[in-house]
Amino acid sequence: MNRLLLLLVLIIASCTNVPTRQQYTGEALGTTYSIIAYANEDLELNQSLSELFDRLNQSMSTYHPQSDISRINRGERVQVDSLFRFMFEKSAQINSLTSGYFDPTVGILVDAWGFGAESLNSFNAAQVDSLLEFVGFSKLSLSDTNELIKAYPGIRIDFNAIAKGYALDLIADLLVAKNSSNFLIELGGEIVTRGINLDRAKPWRVGIDDPNVTGVDRSITRTITLTDEAMATSGNYRKFRIDSLTGERYVHTINPLTGLAVPSSVLSASVIAPDCATADAFATAFMTMPLEDSKRLIVQEGLSVFLIYADDDRLEIFQTGRFTEASE
Repeated sequence: MNRLLLLLVLIIASCTNVPTRQQYTGEALGTTYSIIAYANEDLELNQSLSELFDRLNQSMSTYHPQSDISRINRGERVQVDSLFRFMFEKSAQINSLTSGYFDPTVGILVDAWGFGAESLNSFNAAQVDSLLEFVGFSKLSLSDTNELIKAYPGIRIDFNAIAKGYALDLIADLLVAKNSSNFLIELGGEIVTRGINLDRAKPWRVGIDDPNVTGVDRSITRTITLTDEAMATSGNYRKFRIDSLTGERYVHTINPLTGLAVPSSVLSASVIAPDCATADAFATAFMTMPLEDSKRLIVQEGLSVFLIYADDDRLEIFQTGRFTEASE
């Protein structure tokens, strides 16, 4: 009788320890997010997420006039927090690896060229040179007391090209701390995964947009499975122009080394990495770097990358690492 009772207790206990699927959605950092996670107990994420997003905004949002980064851009002396310092160090790392093509100080050039308009503004060489004085991540440093030092007061810094990826990494840390080991987080199209999709007992499956499809409709050009990995995609494929004479697709991008707005054939760059901050930064850089330079760096660093680029009137693909595996 006692053995039977013990068996029943063990069965009941095992049933109560089955992880349940929990989902959270919302808006943050100028975009939307979605979290699917499995845990034995209610994760109760809403308050923790709100506090995390508040910390990120206070540290690095250029849309909040009293954030640390806004005050720094106005020339104030600010002792930055650990979030800012991590973003600075990660940006410095990717800036070095990409030979300066990933550059969070390039915003002054983007604004000056008038990106997003039907036609770009025009500048002469002297005007471009005057702006380049304020561009270059090497012109920034952090003191031992966490104060950002700028070579020129007019330099502006903007972590928007990497901040979403970092936010995803922090959310992942939050979920792990709450004992969830199987989850998928999506923020503004970027993704972090841990474990598997328990409903299907398979790795998480994600997709990459098809550049041939524009407008509100979306189509997937490629799917891939992720486990304990992050993926970020940067794309100009919804902003491309078509040459009226040749019919070729191209996009304009800023070369932070020369300050010039140059045509680029790269329409989309997707990167898989252990963390999303790294994936985000590389994906941004590959939209700016010359295609052949990107290919060399990708092979040199052993990165998993999926590039979609225009070759005359055709779309071509360059893929490495995880992207070369067969889609399930």
